[in-house]
Amino acid sequence: MRLNKYISHNSKYSRRDSDSLIEAGEVTVNKKVVKEFGYMVESDDQVTVKGRPIKPKTELTVIVYNKPKGVLVTKKDDRERTTIYHKLPGKFRHFTSVGRLDYASEGLLLLTDSPSVAEALMQSALPRTYNIKIDKPLTQEMVTAMQEGLILDDARAGAHSKSKITSMEFAPFEGFELRAEGPHYTKLRVTISEGKNRELRRFFAHFDAQVVDLKRVAYGDIELNNLPTNKTRFFSRREYDDLHKFLKSISKKPIEGIVSAKKESGVPQRPKKPQQK
Repeated sequence: MRLNKYISHNSKYSRRDSDSLIEAGEVTVNKKVVKEFGYMVESDDQVTVKGRPIKPKTELTVIVYNKPKGVLVTKKDDRERTTIYHKLPGKFRHFTSVGRLDYASEGLLLLTDSPSVAEALMQSALPRTYNIKIDKPLTQEMVTAMQEGLILDDARAGAHSKSKITSMEFAPFEGFELRAEGPHYTKLRVTISEGKNRELRRFFAHFDAQVVDLKRVAYGDIELNNLPTNKTRFFSRREYDDLHKFLKSISKKPIEGIVSAKKESGVPQRPKKPQQK
């Protein structure tokens, strides 16, 4: 593991903090100062930061956080806007988020003190379930695209203005359910198996519909339930057991194998496919 990643993985320091500490000569490996971010740490190396030893973590902690609207999922913001790390208790401020929810979105966000576990969950095909509201009636074209998937050469509508992603392929939705509708809105519960950049906002923008509310309510079998906004909870024993089964199932697979591994493990598998009403 690279030195900067090793430090951020096993301490309170972020990756950016780790880079600064290495550059400042505050990091030693086997009692020698190392200023190479990419130095590969071996299992018998002794790493210290400011004279304090960094030891590999053997325990794993995962929390569920109900992210509010108007809060960024990032460590730092150059415009000094509020981030989840301003909101979270101090003991969780070194945790890594499993993917992101954008500024205007809310709901279930997983965080863990293991970046490698966060990466494994992010790259998995575990289903993500959202309650959304769009500002248009549901059309047959939308239904067909949810059922069959969609490829857009121009997927800039619905994206952040600074996004460099201009095209996108949308897999068929795992499921969708019509929850309410009116002349000028539709409320849906949708389940997708990917977590692409503003995926749902881009998808519906293609049909000239704006997502005006978006709340993630489940990630695999991990559900938000009645967790209040801006509150956290630890994983339950069952959730930890399922996660360990999942991690074990992918331990001998390349990262691409995570997609198929979800079906082999007991971890978070959500739905049976919701039906459109």
